[in-house]
Amino acid sequence: MSNASPTVRRAKVGDVRRIKELIDQYAPDILLEKSLVNLYEDVTEFWVAEIPDPDGGPTPRVVGCGALHVLWEDLGELRTIATDPQCRGRRIGRTLCLELIEQARNLGLTRLFVLTFEVMFFSALGFRRIGELDLGPDALAELRSSYDRGVAEFLDLPYVKPNTLGNTRMLKQL
Repeated sequence: MSNASPTVRRAKVGDVRRIKELIDQYAPDILLEKSLVNLYEDVTEFWVAEIPDPDGGPTPRVVGCGALHVLWEDLGELRTIATDPQCRGRRIGRTLCLELIEQARNLGLTRLFVLTFEVMFFSALGFRRIGELDLGPDALAELRSSYDRGVAEFLDLPYVKPNTLGNTRMLKQL
């Protein structure tokens, strides 16, 4: 793979199959599995990192993905951060997350949540470990009614326990 620095941009519909390939390398042990239909439905939440084609072709290669999901009026979540294993150590994930953090600020969010196994990585980005997240009763009631499996993980609901075991809840104040 090329050593060029990655560029980050909003995902397009044409990126969805590559996003799925990246996620599938880590699912279901590290990331939630995502169906193609769910990825197409959520494509507007995704951003991708790309580098020039290592073979010199005109189309850059997508080597990372991540999503910014708004949970509540002040709270968002970084989700589904995945990078091409061949590009590990090239700061693809960091570059992607820094862009997502900036986008969260642009949206007016003041807190950003992540549920992760990668504690050191997210600590270096300013996230800190938390226990329970301070949510008002209205927010908690509304979030409990969400159909989104990621929200259920965020709330630590019993039916998603197998997916959350070993994960660390982390928060960043923006």
